[in-house]
Amino acid sequence: MLHKIVLGLVLLTVSAAGVLAHHGWGSYDAAKPITIVGPIESSKFEMPHVLITVKAPGKVWTVVLAPTSRMMSRGAPAEFVAVGKTVTAYGYASRVEPAEMRAERITVDGKTVEMR
Repeated sequence: MLHKIVLGLVLLTVSAAGVLAHHGWGSYDAAKPITIVGPIESSKFEMPHVLITVKAPGKVWTVVLAPTSRMMSRGAPAEFVAVGKTVTAYGYASRVEPAEMRAERITVDGKTVEMR
């Protein structure tokens, strides 16, 4: 019985940590869309969201993209957001992180992919 209680508490703690680690979209300013253009400096194709850093004029941005499964289903595998490619990202700047944005859509090599 004690084993089940301990296991339940561990699972509850792990579940809560995952929820807390995933941010909500409310921290991005949807009233002020921005567009950035530049080369991809780094790319992390992993859950919960694909992340790229983009060297735009005057600033290096962290761009939050869709989850890996959505990227793949929309024809945007890891190679699509490879380091060195030029990306145009349209989305919303973070109200919390000064150099982070959530992308609504990106264009690479003439192909546009919606993130939602």
